[in-house]
Amino acid sequence: MANSKRQLFQKRRLRVRNKLRKVNAGRMRLSVHRSNKNISVQLIDDVQGITLAAASTLEKDLGLVGKNNIEAATKIGAAIAERAKKAGVSEAYFDRGGFLFHGKVKAIADAAREGGLKI
Repeated sequence: MANSKRQLFQKRRLRVRNKLRKVNAGRMRLSVHRSNKNISVQLIDDVQGITLAAASTLEKDLGLVGKNNIEAATKIGAAIAERAKKAGVSEAYFDRGGFLFHGKVKAIADAAREGGLKI
């Protein structure tokens, strides 16, 4: 039963997401995606199926285009917390996807908490 890295990642992502949905019904989801070159975060309302706020290193306003490090992740976390306040969201659950809660993913969560978002 040899699974590829991609298959294992998808299984892990679905396992994490399904467990979080059961526990945090009715709350917004703060979803993280990390690629080799960029980081993006979305605040999603699963009931209505819409994205309320988003932040990414691809945005020229933040000045982080093409950066994928802990400093960039911290700025993205602060930006999403600020945009969540503007959207009227004070608490959400953190969906790390298939990524480990370590390094850049942890930096996003910590910065969002410091920005006033209850995760």
